[in-house]
Amino acid sequence: MNAVKALGKHYFAPPCPIAVTTVSAAATPRHEHDLTDVMHYHDFSELVVISAGEGIQIINGVEYPVSGGDVFLLQGFSEHAFRGREKISLVNIQFSPSLLPMPLAFLRKIPGYNVMFQLEPVLRSPRNFKHRLHLEESELSKLEGIVMRLKDELQKQSAGFEAAGFGILLELIIFISRRHSEIHTHNNAALVRMGDVISRLERDYAASWTLKKIARLARTSPNNLLRLFKAATGESPIDYLIKIRLHRAAELLAGSDLSVTETAFRCGFNDSNYFSKKFNSFYQMPPRKYRMVLPLLKKG
Repeated sequence: MNAVKALGKHYFAPPCPIAVTTVSAAATPRHEHDLTDVMHYHDFSELVVISAGEGIQIINGVEYPVSGGDVFLLQGFSEHAFRGREKISLVNIQFSPSLLPMPLAFLRKIPGYNVMFQLEPVLRSPRNFKHRLHLEESELSKLEGIVMRLKDELQKQSAGFEAAGFGILLELIIFISRRHSEIHTHNNAALVRMGDVISRLERDYAASWTLKKIARLARTSPNNLLRLFKAATGESPIDYLIKIRLHRAAELLAGSDLSVTETAFRCGFNDSNYFSKKFNSFYQMPPRKYRMVLPLLKKG
């Protein structure tokens, strides 16, 4: 059977690409666009919180048993459906990261964010999913309280609801990420270490990193590090690090009087010529020109 595409316009209240939908322990659909038990996909992310009961979440043809307290992310374009909805209650928090000003540089400093929102959805397997985030009753109650505040804000649509909704969504993401940071089991240790690596690079981007040093931090071989990191982020650890450094350099050029050479050294580049070459390639202009035209770009 072909998967159905779920359209954001059926869930979001423009211009706010955030929604909260609930599924109670009943077999009948909630509304005409209820695709819970129909194989479907979409171009937005969906955070699933299992409130009570148990059932089977099918993701890209693999069946994953889930139960009350489980929390996991369904990325856009993954085909999924739920089996046994009459035995479960859940909440879906739907949002489109590409349409929101997500503060990724801050979020990636939380190891659990990297595991929950970057690594596990991409490297998902029955082995990894077995050790997904599971909240105890008190923690689940706190999370549901945040979700209900988000749902209430989106439903009332008072002035500023878009900003308020986004703020509550960030609160929810941080709550989940911090909880995931506390999980360290043997079978998901590799994912946790990768999450730690990304957070460490975000924090200590100016350090003299090499692939071997990063591999030692991850307690794995350079080849395995390359494989896992590229599968999760689409690039090598060193390329990822260079992008972090370039973003920080752009911030310094815009907000300080440091020279280009000083900026390069502050951000971990030991050669100002190499820095200028990389900056020009990434931003399509040399650092000095970036500093001069940025005020004009902001005015425009």
